[in-house]
Order: sequence, then C-alpha cells, then structure tokens
Amino acid sequence: QVQLVESGGGLVQAGGSLRLSCAASGRTFSSYGMGWFRQAPGKDREFVAAITWTGDSTSYADSVKGRFTISRDTAKRTVYLQMNSLKPEDTAVYYCADSARLYWGGIGKRGSDYRTWGQGTQVTVSS
Repeated sequence: QVQLVESGGGLVQAGGSLRLSCAASGRTFSSYGMGWFRQAPGKDREFVAAITWTGDSTSYADSVKGRFTISRDTAKRTVYLQMNSLKPEDTAVYYCADSARLYWGGIGKRGSDYRTWGQGTQVTVSS
C-alpha cells in the first residue's frame, strides 16, 4: 500500500514562491503518474498539475499554467510542485495523488484517475 506525504506549504505574500514536495512510500513509485490537486474553502477540489510515470509529459490547469511546474525525482520517490508568482486565489489545501493505472502514458485530470491521496498541505497567499 502506498503512502503519500506532502510538505512545503505555508504563508507567502502575493508574488512569492513555494515548492511543495510529495514523498511516496510503498508500491513502485516510478511506475505511476502523479498529480496535484487543490481545494479552497467552500469550493470543490480541482486539478492543478500532473506528470506521467516517465516524467516526459505534464499538464496544467489553465489557472496555473506558466506559473507552476511539476516534476518528479524517481531516486527520491518524490514529486514536486514549484509555484511561482503566487496569487491570493491560489490559497488552498494542496493534495498529491498517484495514478490508479500502472504504466499509463496519459494524464489524469479527474479525482477518479487517482488511487491514493496524501493528507494535504496548506498554502496561504496574502495580498
């Protein structure tokens, strides 16, 4: 059984940067795509970014494109989300998740595309 632990959240001023990390343990990390989602108070969970198991393909929500970058380090069993030019509307709890499909070359943007979720890390952007 895989476990995912996010870290790196915090309070930052608008225009600042944060890097979130998601450390995986359990099943083979390198064989599954990974995704980041977020949920703001009173709103539904939304897709943020995802990366394939090979790391050669990524996808982003329009709201973060050009500001956020997802990457993975297989040796460290960790996926990252570099967040630059942060805006108050980026305030949310951020969750990482691993794909429900082994060796899938596609990009999942729905919660149902993912199997295991971390506990989340809070990101707060002040104006």
